Amino acid sequence: MVMSRGVVVKVGGSLMDAADAVMRVLAASPVPVLIVPGGGVFANDVRGLGIDGTAAHWMAVAAMDQYGWFLSTFGVLADDICSMPETGARIFLPYRVVREADPLPHSWDVTSDAISAWVAGRLGCPLVLLKSVDGVMSGEELLDEMPEGMETDVVDPCCLAVLRRYAVLAMIINGRCPDRLSACLHGVCVPGTRLG
Repeated sequence: MVMSRGVVVKVGGSLMDAADAVMRVLAASPVPVLIVPGGGVFANDVRGLGIDGTAAHWMAVAAMDQYGWFLSTFGVLADDICSMPETGARIFLPYRVVREADPLPHSWDVTSDAISAWVAGRLGCPLVLLKSVDGVMSGEELLDEMPEGMETDVVDPCCLAVLRRYAVLAMIINGRCPDRLSACLHGVCVPGTRLG
């Protein structure tokens, strides 16, 4: 995955307890990084209300901003500008830009996975999806690449379609392995699953 122009990195909400280590690696990245926050516990609160449609969609996108502000407590700047930083890392708070563009269905099939894919497509950059799993599995085997037409619950149902629409190269990496993330940012092949 060529990252010389920069990379979009989605930090999954499930990594909240590992955020310190993840953010240290991202802040030290040798290539520019635009961080897209997941929804985490904030989006789960919205799910717990039992609502869907437009209200739930915008509440969940606003939850990403909340997680982004949480990630910023580890010393990385957060703002609502959808552009790649010249150097280092910056957290993108997506609510304003996504609300103005309104590019995705208002459904729980859309999560921060699809939104980060849309951001990567808009910027013409690859995407790293940091999760709490190594990638997509087939039985006991970690898939290097996800086959066309395969279904998975590792990413949201809309994410793969957005990756295809914008021809985004993406990879799922386990964010609980900071050395793996660091190696990836330095251009080293690491365990994970390629998408798109």
